Amino acid sequence: MTPRMNARPWHRTPGSPLLWALTMLLLLAVAGCSSSPQYLKAAPQVSGNLPASGSGQAVTLSVIDGRESDVLGSRSGAVMGTDTITLQTGDVLPQLRSQAEYALRQMGFTPADDTDATRPRLTLTLERLDYAHGNRQPLLGEAELEAVFEAEATHGGEGYVGRYTSRRSQSYALRPDVEENTQMINDLLSDGLNRAFGDPALGQLLAR
Repeated sequence: MTPRMNARPWHRTPGSPLLWALTMLLLLAVAGCSSSPQYLKAAPQVSGNLPASGSGQAVTLSVIDGRESDVLGSRSGAVMGTDTITLQTGDVLPQLRSQAEYALRQMGFTPADDTDATRPRLTLTLERLDYAHGNRQPLLGEAELEAVFEAEATHGGEGYVGRYTSRRSQSYALRPDVEENTQMINDLLSDGLNRAFGDPALGQLLAR
């Protein structure tokens, strides 16, 4: 007599295709958020502890964005990545000028924007602002940021040029969101401005 085998019927779990579809949509949404571009807002702050060099002299001030691109880099480090980080010239330039004017007033000068050749002149240039993805920390991500300012002062036929570099490395387990990257970039810009306007040689030339 042939033994009879009991076959267990297969039952499809109700709702499993829907659950699978929702899970995939969630994963795609998360992936989309992590790879979407970030647009930062500049809000650097200059320290109030700057050397007082002037006695009310007017200084012609020019502020320039000398960067090659508004794109600082990408969170993944990919050259053609979609997770780019951008700080637009139209956003950063007015903020830099406002803080440069504030710094000059703290130093005892009166900022001006005319072209009087007899006045001392200061040209502040943001030459570089980069956001790179480092790989030095195992099991962690790392952001490497760098800002470079140049300040050129001229007065009475004499000139002075200073370059000021600020760097920051930040390790993380989760990629920084737009608020965290905004804070890091603004801290970097603030440090660069403080280095520039805190340079005693700069104030001394403008005050001659």
